[in-house]
Amino acid sequence: MTDLVIGADGLARCAWGASTPDYAVYHDHEWGRQLRGDDALYERMTLEAFQSGLSWLTILRKRPAFRSAFGDFHLETVAGYGEADVARLLADAGIVRNRAKIEAAIANARAALELPDGLSALLWSYAPTPRAARPESFAHVPALTPESTAMAKALKKRGFRFVGPTTAYALMQATGMVDDHLAGCHRSTARPA
Repeated sequence: MTDLVIGADGLARCAWGASTPDYAVYHDHEWGRQLRGDDALYERMTLEAFQSGLSWLTILRKRPAFRSAFGDFHLETVAGYGEADVARLLADAGIVRNRAKIEAAIANARAALELPDGLSALLWSYAPTPRAARPESFAHVPALTPESTAMAKALKKRGFRFVGPTTAYALMQATGMVDDHLAGCHRSTARPA
């Protein structure tokens, strides 16, 4: 399997997860593990939106700066941001300075606070039934699914931005709504915490 790599520690990983130390930590400790909670899922949704058009490694390396700039992704804090905050964020070299994405992050926090059952409940309502078998290669892992398409449509209907079906599927992967660790990966036998 060329999509698996044996690391210096002797563990088999999805190849992308063995390409840099940052990816190895993310692969081993976060990606594919179930994550719940409105603020935590808002953070991941926001970072996935900022990643659009960029490398995920760029976002991972900027995550501490994003957390600082966006008030640790506390929904009520970000929802209260105004034009002065947009200007502050656009001047922050530690994050991705894209006005549309910054404004979307603020709008998404406001939209999340309007959800009657919260963001976590809405997002997890689109989690598919777990697969019967692990994918053998990333050629068998989709970029989007009917569930991610439905999630994106539901989010857009509620005023969320930068949440297309591909971004929604990446969010599902990142937060354990789907677990796309390949067969043979050391994480493929681990169950979410």
